[in-house]
Amino acid sequence: MLSPVSPCSSVSSRQPLTSSGSPGATAAPRCAWNSPTLGRRDAVRLGMGGLLSAMTPSLLGCHASGLSVGKRPDLIWSKRGLSEGRLTKPRAMAIDRQDQIFVVDMTGRIQVFDRQGQYLRGWRTPEIASGRPTGLGIANDGSLMVADTHYFRVLFYTPEGQLQADRTIGGTYGTAPAEFHFVTDVVQAPSGRILAGQYGELDQIQEFTDQGRFVRRWGQQGSQLDCFARPQTLLIDPQGLLWVADACNHRILQFELESASPKLIRHFGSPGDQPGQLRYPYGLAWAKDGTLLVAEFGNHRVQRFSTAGESLEIWGAPGAGPGQFSSPWALAVDSTGAIHVLDTLNHRVQRFPA
Repeated sequence: MLSPVSPCSSVSSRQPLTSSGSPGATAAPRCAWNSPTLGRRDAVRLGMGGLLSAMTPSLLGCHASGLSVGKRPDLIWSKRGLSEGRLTKPRAMAIDRQDQIFVVDMTGRIQVFDRQGQYLRGWRTPEIASGRPTGLGIANDGSLMVADTHYFRVLFYTPEGQLQADRTIGGTYGTAPAEFHFVTDVVQAPSGRILAGQYGELDQIQEFTDQGRFVRRWGQQGSQLDCFARPQTLLIDPQGLLWVADACNHRILQFELESASPKLIRHFGSPGDQPGQLRYPYGLAWAKDGTLLVAEFGNHRVQRFSTAGESLEIWGAPGAGPGQFSSPWALAVDSTGAIHVLDTLNHRVQRFPA
């Protein structure tokens, strides 16, 4: 059995920043925005019979909570390796409107697959000596956005892999506006605004225009309601609200962005392995039915929530069998509603029917 591990290092007090980017005079117990007081070449097809039907409920992902179900993957693809189509500790994934699945792994390769797990093409990020990307997003124009974590920047590529160097955001380590620490993820809102999360000496979100001009930023490191502890994944809903997987605080946050200062609408989650609890939520995606899917790095499972924060379904358990996970980092939903889970330490992707 795998034990939960902490991807979050201990951190000291941080200097808070205002939404305009100016350092505050002294550390504050809360962050500065408006908040209420509420709380992923080789593919193996799996038939519905045979091996899966012979498995015990625990191998299929049942959990002692009673809410978990034995959800069966209909496809498992890739395995550990360096050749085309193989993966080594994949860290992020994104899917575009053509159901092309983009995956980046610990070698700094970005590889593109179809929804059947067939390798299409790939390329490498410019530099990897200091570290590899941890986040991918699809821009409104179909470009691939890359959170180049350890180079403190957001990169843009065409879907074919051509670097659009003139669109790069950031690239400098620091605390000034448009400077970054470790970039976690990037997302673009329907309005065109680009949002990037970061952690390190400052755990915050920065907002930019579609041309990459700095607009505002908010947050600091902390466990209080308005603060972040590694905002690992950012997700926009159909109403333009921002959802954040606040990984090391074991919770999900929802923000309204139209106000002068981002407004916290709701939050849910607490540390643990029971329904509604979370342990290092790393991946977020919208299911076809509008529910929220969360990949839990620490609990080795996927949990489904209503938009009100009610736990509806849990599947997965620690292990390497079908339907089991080892620190899943991300997930994505294709046009058919199928759910692709990036099973990171098993170096593979598992696909589950809608």
